[in-house]
Amino acid sequence: MTIALQSLMMSHFRSHRVVRMEVDARPVALFGPNGAGKTNILEAVSLFSPGRGLRRASAAEMTRRPEALGWKLSAVVSGQGAPREIETFSEGGAARQVTIDGKAASQVALGALVRVLWLVPAMDRLWIEGADGRRRFLDRMVLSFDPGHAEASLAYEKAMRERNRLLKDMVRDAHWYGALERQMAEAGHRIDVARRAALAELAAAQEGAQTAFPAAALELVQTEGEMPETEGDLREALAESRFRDLSAGRTLVGPHRSDLYGVYADKGVPARDCSTGEQKALLVSLILANARALQTRIGQAPLLLLDEVAAHLDAGRRAALYDEICALGAQAWMTGTGPELFAELGERAQMLEVTETGGESRVRLA
Repeated sequence: MTIALQSLMMSHFRSHRVVRMEVDARPVALFGPNGAGKTNILEAVSLFSPGRGLRRASAAEMTRRPEALGWKLSAVVSGQGAPREIETFSEGGAARQVTIDGKAASQVALGALVRVLWLVPAMDRLWIEGADGRRRFLDRMVLSFDPGHAEASLAYEKAMRERNRLLKDMVRDAHWYGALERQMAEAGHRIDVARRAALAELAAAQEGAQTAFPAAALELVQTEGEMPETEGDLREALAESRFRDLSAGRTLVGPHRSDLYGVYADKGVPARDCSTGEQKALLVSLILANARALQTRIGQAPLLLLDEVAAHLDAGRRAALYDEICALGAQAWMTGTGPELFAELGERAQMLEVTETGGESRVRLA
């Protein structure tokens, strides 16, 4: 079984005024010139999962200009059981809403129904830039295994913001901190446990896999000190750190201080010290491992969104990537400037050409 879109409708989304697409479960190759609107389609598909999508944009930023009427995305998604009709939309820049089979639904419910993984060019500098990006990358993988991870993350962030406000106001009364630190400890421990469980599943999925891409040994580390092992330990650490946190004006202990450390396993070289090509290959390897792990966990291959990935791989690795996607049975949505980048797929994929005229994107079967 595989999770796949049977149809996609976009209304006033980015450069697309109204587009309707009918597709099957095979990989989808989108080709066309830069700026035609290919990545906008991938972003639309990413919004059938929890969160802000692959660009992390606000709902207002996604609306088509100059109309700014709001936008709507609709899809029929197949997987286990009967196909489901999903809509997500924003009116006048308001927070996006979700319906499943015509009924209002939460993003957690959406995450349990549709598992989506993506790799975009902005991730190419993952290993050499700040820890924030690596935490987001890890948490997207965690979310694919555990849709409830989003709730824990939101609860932790909300409590931490309130605690940081107290710290900046130099509030010293312990009474004000107790309830917030209990909330942070409960949610923070859940976050840490879920992250470590996801890393274990990724390691198992990489072990012995038949793949042309290098395995990455991953470790969760702290930017300073150690992450407390239990909820109670984290609550105590937060209380003990108040004086230091007051001086800093922010919280200095917890899962928001974690970082993802990666190593090119066969070479023993830290990912940050690898070549640009090796870093890209490690990212592809992790996305494929995540997909394999999900297939083992839920019995379905997830949706894959791979933006401009073909252009950064040589012909051999490109063919190997396509072979692995097809072996998984995944519906992978991929973009590239020309159809030649997808030649190795042959009849295993459906080809769609994306063009742009007068500020409006169009999609047609090639």
